[in-house]
Parts: sequence; C-alpha cells; structure tokens
Amino acid sequence: YSDTSMSSTCEMVYHFIKSLGDEDVITADMASCLYTGIMTDTGSFRFPSTTATTHEVIAALIKKGANNDQIHQNIYDTNSESRLQLLGVALSNLVVLREYRTAYITISQKELDDHKFQKGDTEGFVNYCLSLEGIIFAVIFIENKADRIIKMSLRSKGDFSVNELARAHYHGGGHTNAAGGKSDESLEETVAQFKALLPSYKEQLT
Repeated sequence: YSDTSMSSTCEMVYHFIKSLGDEDVITADMASCLYTGIMTDTGSFRFPSTTATTHEVIAALIKKGANNDQIHQNIYDTNSESRLQLLGVALSNLVVLREYRTAYITISQKELDDHKFQKGDTEGFVNYCLSLEGIIFAVIFIENKADRIIKMSLRSKGDFSVNELARAHYHGGGHTNAAGGKSDESLEETVAQFKALLPSYKEQLT
C-alpha cells in the first residue's frame, strides 16, 4: 500500500482502518501514536504534503483522545541534557553550501556514543538547516556502525524533490519535501559523494 500524496505513513494507517469500517477500535493510545507520526512527518503540519484531509484526520484523532498539547511537549519541549549537548555538536558540524542553497549536518557514531544517544534524539535536527535564510535543501548524515550504514534525512522547501533524489541515489524515498535514505559507504565518503551530486542539481536548486 503506497500513496506518496499522503502526508505520512500514519495518515495512511488511519485511512486504512477507516476503509475497513473499524474507526471504533481506535483507542486513545492508538490515536496518540498516529497523531505523533503525522505531526513529526509533516514537520508539525508545515510541509506542503499537509492537506485539508490531514487536518481532518488530526481532528478525528484528537476526538479519539490524542492529547495534542502533551504530545507536542513530549516531542519538542522535553529534552535531556545529553540531547541538548548532541544538538550543540550537530550545529557545530553544520556546513552551508550557498552556491547550491544547501546545508548539511554530520554526526559520527563517536559523537552519538559520547552523548548517550537514544533513538529519537536527533528528531528535528535537520530542520535547523532549513531555518537558514536562502537554504532550500537540507540533509543530516548519521553514522550507524551497528548496521554499517549512514542514515540520512532529507528536507526541502518549494518544488525541489528530495523524494526523487533519495530514490535515485540513496535507496530511500518519501515525499517531495521530506524523505529518508541510507548509504553503505563511510561517513566521509558519503558526504563526498553527496557534494559531487550537487552540480547536477544546481539548476533545480537555484
């Protein structure tokens, strides 16, 4: 089941449940999980993939018991000391390529380990790149030595499709403005290959 016009996998799950006529089985906990997935995948409902239907789904989930205020606090306003320090490291690793209106962040396995990384700690880090004036393409490269991959999150503004780029080069995909991918090369090689790709996308980016 694939529908790239949807805002998120969780919105797809909701529509799937609804198509079966099983909306009544959605509990408050289920609604909270679906709300969280939609909220994070849409960048708090600001990406273009967020539609009127997405907001209708969110309204239905709130009616089912999703506590939107608490979910936002838990995701965005509750930080451990180590996560904030990791964010500091990520921002110190920020590289801006103005000629391509692009910015990226790298985080090595050692940097993750030094800051007691927990799954989800890097959620939203890539969006700091997009907050820079004039930047429309952002990537975060996160080393995962256990899986021997570099995990990538790609974000964009406007019509530049990170979905197409991730599918073409990084075994991934997603939406026009939000996608994921991976590389089997080292962190340094992955970044070098990424930078080598940018000239072929310069016209779209500028």
